[in-house]
Amino acid sequence: MSELDEAWTIGLAEAERRARAEGRSDIADYLALRSSNDLIRKVARDWLLQIFTAAAGSANRAGAAIQIARAETHRFKVGNASMVGTSLSLSSGVRAVLVEVGWPRTPRDGFIRGGGLACGNIKHVGIKKAGEELRLVVDVSGTPCWIVSARHTAHVAPHDLQESHIKKHLALLLDDTRSPNTHS
Repeated sequence: MSELDEAWTIGLAEAERRARAEGRSDIADYLALRSSNDLIRKVARDWLLQIFTAAAGSANRAGAAIQIARAETHRFKVGNASMVGTSLSLSSGVRAVLVEVGWPRTPRDGFIRGGGLACGNIKHVGIKKAGEELRLVVDVSGTPCWIVSARHTAHVAPHDLQESHIKKHLALLLDDTRSPNTHS
């Protein structure tokens, strides 16, 4: 957890405590929800980036030469909104996969259209059609899950992100004999 994240968590907890002490249950309940959502976002972000990192590490142990770089202060756009979060870059030669995860932090960042707690992207540098958009949602059972939407393929229905799906992205990164047109 970064110092800013830690300060934010402490600030929210203090504000919630004060609101409860002043009898402002509406504000306290909102701040409790905000804290809960922030925790869900962080756990889901860490899971996603850890799965990609672990898959790259496994490929490297099998002889691949994937370079791994992580940036904690990353901004990217989803529609008109600015997402603030983390990026993970996996590169092998001239190929690269960029994984972006974030959510709006301030009112000027906008909001996530269509709902969700966070957004992300999986981008293949040079193979635009292989890119996918991610949205973090909480399903009816209360379990957070990443939903995948293919960016450039309308015939693929949104679906839950699975570890096997991540391995397919890594295989594409390492496979330079396939045509970009064969990936969706």
